[in-house]
Amino acid sequence: METHELISKVEEKIGYHFTNSALLTSALTHPSYMNERKINKWEHYQRLEYLGDAVLELTMSEYLYFEYPTLSEGELSKMRASMVCEPALAFCANNLELGEFILLGKGEDASGGRRRDSILSDVFEAIIGAIYLDGGFEAAKKHINRFVMDGIGERTLFIDSKSLLQEEIQKTPGSTIRYELTGESGPEHDKVFTVALLINEVKKAEASGHSKKNAEQKAAYEVLKKIRQEMK
Repeated sequence: METHELISKVEEKIGYHFTNSALLTSALTHPSYMNERKINKWEHYQRLEYLGDAVLELTMSEYLYFEYPTLSEGELSKMRASMVCEPALAFCANNLELGEFILLGKGEDASGGRRRDSILSDVFEAIIGAIYLDGGFEAAKKHINRFVMDGIGERTLFIDSKSLLQEEIQKTPGSTIRYELTGESGPEHDKVFTVALLINEVKKAEASGHSKKNAEQKAAYEVLKKIRQEMK
């Protein structure tokens, strides 16, 4: 995909059109891509990620300060940390399908970089930094409100799925929950693990991920969604 086409597609997804599109190009560029191609025409995403992290933290701090007036500083800090942690931001990036647009070196791409939470969360923050430089704080805040704030409930359900499901199962005395590895596939550097979730030794869901923990999390998330739908 040509760079200009890539930029256009990402702008459509995020609903923001850059005056300086070079900022978005930088936000999507992994260091491995520049090193491999010996490019020095633009920066990679790390400096923009640093800036976006600060903008995101301020926006979340303001939101929590007014939304939870009775919470202490320590409680607010813990809540903010859970909302902007790496898995939470990777979840946001996945919702936007940003992985397919990241400019990666061939080695990083082959090793599963497009699906790696650390890269996805960094790119998500870099885009916030790019929007801030291009359109100012209000434009960046609008982006955060749309793609971070609006999905807080669903994201929390996904990130805490294993512990939330455990709590749900414990409401029924004697009930058990167990995760069982049912398959592995792919090369050593990019393995895919498949895990079954069993409640009282009956399989309730099966999911795959690039780590056993991620597969378990996905399986628990699917079961939790079913439970909550049945409760409606």
